[in-house]
Amino acid sequence: MVRCSVAERDARGRQRPAARTQKRGQFSANRPSQRRRDGDPARRAAWDLLRRVDGGGYANLEMPRLLRAAGLTGRDAAFATELGYGTLRMQGFYDPVIELCAGRPVDTIDPPVLSTLRLGAHQLLGMRVPAHAAASETVGLARSVNGAGAAGFVNAVLRRVTERTREDWVAEVTAGREPLEALAIEHSHPLWVVRALRSSLLANGVSADTLEALLVADNTPAPVTLVARPGLSSVQELEQFGAVASDVSPVGAVLESGDPGEIPAVRDTRAAVQDAGSQLVALAVAGAEVTTRADQEWLDLCAGPGGKSGLLAALAHEQGAVLFANEVSEHRTELVRKTLVAAIDSGAEVMIGTGDGRDIGAEEPDTYDRVLVDAPCTGLGALRRRPEARWRRTPADVAPLTVLQSELLTSALDAARPGGIVAYVTCSPHLAETHQVVSEVLAARDDVRQEDARVLFEPLSDLGPGPAVQLWPHIHGTDAMFFALLRKVAP
Repeated sequence: MVRCSVAERDARGRQRPAARTQKRGQFSANRPSQRRRDGDPARRAAWDLLRRVDGGGYANLEMPRLLRAAGLTGRDAAFATELGYGTLRMQGFYDPVIELCAGRPVDTIDPPVLSTLRLGAHQLLGMRVPAHAAASETVGLARSVNGAGAAGFVNAVLRRVTERTREDWVAEVTAGREPLEALAIEHSHPLWVVRALRSSLLANGVSADTLEALLVADNTPAPVTLVARPGLSSVQELEQFGAVASDVSPVGAVLESGDPGEIPAVRDTRAAVQDAGSQLVALAVAGAEVTTRADQEWLDLCAGPGGKSGLLAALAHEQGAVLFANEVSEHRTELVRKTLVAAIDSGAEVMIGTGDGRDIGAEEPDTYDRVLVDAPCTGLGALRRRPEARWRRTPADVAPLTVLQSELLTSALDAARPGGIVAYVTCSPHLAETHQVVSEVLAARDDVRQEDARVLFEPLSDLGPGPAVQLWPHIHGTDAMFFALLRKVAP
């Protein structure tokens, strides 16, 4: 039996644990306010992303720069990306939670501090980060970027957040709300977007019961999808670098991990990162029947930044056609040139120019055999790829966009040869930008008819009642692309 010396007991005879005895006099040299002052580099990168996006930046452009600057790779880079992107997506849910825990509206909280709170809320309610680590690391971040006083506030709010589960908070912040509003809060979408998506589902023959699945899909990070441009690369080549053949696009592959920029075919533009839905609409443009001439001329009316033009150039080369790629922005025109390097080097005939697509119909009437109008839109079909987009768009954006879309489609129809086709495409399912634009333009003309586009997307199913095609992330695993096929006929 081992006995403790008198010195190891206190005045009341209580024994001090050996570990405490051995560590006596070995306290930390830092005061509590000085501990974890620098925070974690991955969390700091995510916080910087939120601040840059709040200042007008784009997450998909800013995140790679921040990762490089911080030297983050592998798991650390993945953590920072999920933390930043996930927080941006889900802030519509986190803000009501923060308001309850802080006891004040979020618009009264200093924006940099609010960014820190949102990051903490996402770790606690949206990631598998242990509560103690999420709170401690976020408070450390707050000391670094917000100051010691704000760190105390952040600590108090996050402690309140940890008192309930995500399910409990959902019930709390949606209590008493009407169903669509409750869905909007729980799944962090503006209410006007939820209503627009529901209307589009119904108009395209999809049950409104799938609305929640669509919202969940919008909040699920999209896979990295690659396109092997025909004649330049192949799916088999991409598979050699870890990609898996797509079950949606015959020229697509999914890269489940790794940097696509490390694949030689991607680096030299023989392949590219491109959503499977965008691949399908380009394939449909090239696959539609035309009754014009053997030596065809194709037009991509709104070509920037060049993803669809890259695939169209390869397909046009295979068919002996010439592609004209037009873009209104000089900067985006340069992006088109860069992504078409391999196609042009292989001998594809591609003409790239800068101009207003609304003028081409008048300047070059009855000229092109195939025309793609990939019209500027609200982007509501690509929310899973653009986490901040849902918060930047407003209902007021829709009307001016539909005017532009109608003008572009009219110009494209004027530029098409009789017997040729025009494909009207948006990455938004909003009815005002899709069916309504097509209907209004057709109503003003007697030289165009709409044809059933669903055959061009076989073997995909659940394409809607036709004649247009509406793809969905929760059904097809693609962005919500809209495609209408119009044929120019003799008036």
